[in-house]
Amino acid sequence: MDSDPQYVHLLPGAFPSQMECRPTRALLVLDCLVDPDWQNLVSRWLLDLGCLYMLAWGAGCSSWDDSVDFANLEAFDYGDIPDGSFVMTTWHEGDSLGEFLEFAKHSAAHPVVPLERTLILHIGSAACESQLVAAYAEA
Repeated sequence: MDSDPQYVHLLPGAFPSQMECRPTRALLVLDCLVDPDWQNLVSRWLLDLGCLYMLAWGAGCSSWDDSVDFANLEAFDYGDIPDGSFVMTTWHEGDSLGEFLEFAKHSAAHPVVPLERTLILHIGSAACESQLVAAYAEA
């Protein structure tokens, strides 16, 4: 697993920027609840950038698990999803941030595709890149 995560801060309702598509582990750090339509847009964006393992922690994290699962099903017209395109999803409602990051760093692996990138997607009003990247490094 890579040791240098990429951090992206996203304001609720903002459109995410384009990124290179490659096999990605996405850690969603959620400071607030968001509009379901916007959540669905971001879930589809995650798949477009190559997300194959999505982990969610924070406000409404279980709804992100569902949203990404539905986006993955939709991408294959609700039919069979090839093993190499199946997105693993977890939510960590009862975990501390440290427990969440430790699981993500040491246990979140796709069963078929090696994950080339770790993305910390922080959704909230204020960015905190240095704190989250440092916490991930310490996990």
